[in-house]
Amino acid sequence: MGSFSMWHWLIVLAIVLLLFGRGKIPELMGDVAKGIKNFKKGMSDEDNATQSKTVDHKVDESKS
Repeated sequence: MGSFSMWHWLIVLAIVLLLFGRGKIPELMGDVAKGIKNFKKGMSDEDNATQSKTVDHKVDESKS
């Protein structure tokens, strides 16, 4: 048992290409990249909303 040989990886690559085809893999990677971008955008929007609420809350306290 140990590491896999180069032949093993070539066979795995051939099987993956047969299953998904040449055009499907770049499309899949593009979808993954879009998902990551949307996730990062959502996280930054959430941080901005949290900071905005904190600022509004501090302003309300100073008026009291």
